[in-house]
Amino acid sequence: MAVYHLQIVTPDRMVFDGMAQSIILRTANGDVCILARHIDYAAPLGIGVARVTDENGKTRTAACSGGLLSVSGGEVRVLATTFEWSDEIDAERAAQAQKAAEEKLRAMQRDDVDYALAEAKLKRALIRQKAKG
Repeated sequence: MAVYHLQIVTPDRMVFDGMAQSIILRTANGDVCILARHIDYAAPLGIGVARVTDENGKTRTAACSGGLLSVSGGEVRVLATTFEWSDEIDAERAAQAQKAAEEKLRAMQRDDVDYALAEAKLKRALIRQKAKG
């Protein structure tokens, strides 16, 4: 299978910088799969599970939230707010974050200013657990 250069960057670190066969991730409008020779494209990222298949065919799963996907001139860049490989996720911590977010949501009214923030925290905790398996 054809490959392309992929960079995945967060504010904290360079997560991946190498050749890849594909990346599947959630954008604001749904999941996309980027393969070699994809047309130029840009999209805001949502919260979801990402799958990266490297040049050797090995697939890794990650929790990804927020940021931007850019395909330009055959180069693919993911500038993510968070991107955690499944083997880096602390399952117990993610479960605790889920529980805390659910409790906070139950105590709030839907029109509360912080409701959307608590919902986003819950989504991130759920995606981290899904990526972990």
